[in-house]
Amino acid sequence: MLPFGILADRYDHLRFIVLSVLLTLVSGMFLAISDNLYILIVARFMEGSACGAFFPAAYAMLSEYVNKNRYIGELNFLLNAGLALGVAIAGYLTQWFIRGGIFLFTGLAGILFLIGLLMLRSQPNIVRIKSKEPFTTSVISEIRKFRFILFNKNYISIWITTFLLFGISGVLMAFYPDFSKDFLSKTELGVTIGLLYVSSMITNIVVGRANINYREMIKYGIIIASLGTLISIKYPLIGFTLIGVGTGAGMIGLPIAVTHMNIKKGVAMGFFNTSTYAGLGIMPILLGFFLNTLGFQLLFAISALILFLSIFFKDGLKSE
Repeated sequence: MLPFGILADRYDHLRFIVLSVLLTLVSGMFLAISDNLYILIVARFMEGSACGAFFPAAYAMLSEYVNKNRYIGELNFLLNAGLALGVAIAGYLTQWFIRGGIFLFTGLAGILFLIGLLMLRSQPNIVRIKSKEPFTTSVISEIRKFRFILFNKNYISIWITTFLLFGISGVLMAFYPDFSKDFLSKTELGVTIGLLYVSSMITNIVVGRANINYREMIKYGIIIASLGTLISIKYPLIGFTLIGVGTGAGMIGLPIAVTHMNIKKGVAMGFFNTSTYAGLGIMPILLGFFLNTLGFQLLFAISALILFLSIFFKDGLKSE
């Protein structure tokens, strides 16, 4: 995320969105034709790099618009829709051909790549003026700023809140299937998790179009997600719906907060997306060490409490 964020600021955001599609296309081609383990590993790494190229550039591009709340909400809506539909469609196609989903989405990536090339060619004015500073010097300069950006008292609350808010989803996804195996069937569990995505998608659209300050989005998103985590212990359908609403609000409020930081947008969004994935991946690992000691219910309750306490963080950002 971070290297691509630096490069997107330097060479143009749209170029790196098109690059991400190209990486997805090549990755899909490898996955479609090869059974070699090492080639598959390279392909998956390439696809992860495609995400790294896309998200900072996309969020940074949308943050430059006046209606950035709405556009970021719509981007997050499509992100959740893609996650849900991608799995569903690929699973359906495996009835006829095990790699049907790979072929479908690789084909769509090919079409999208051609569209991206046409956009780059037809809009030469979007290309940024290259810095006169040597590339290596520019990258080293940006890297030296990381410590300032990461630990700046005005910004650190945003990174921690992002980590915790998205980490709570990672904790539920990691541990809820085992917790609920005695009272939820596989179908019911699928519906429950699906409600998280659906409620988040609806919230993305509604909140993105509402005239709400980003601090209010973050605060109420944290409260609702914390409450949903507690409720999910006894009432999974209601709990997961509330978690989706809370994280959906946070998915808009947090990147909007990042746009108010006095740093380059690509770098800022690189930090935001890194915090998001860190929360999803690392928080379940950290809390997993205490699972045998605490048990599922207490672990979920403590997770909710930790997230709730983050509403007391203060940032020094200047809001519009």
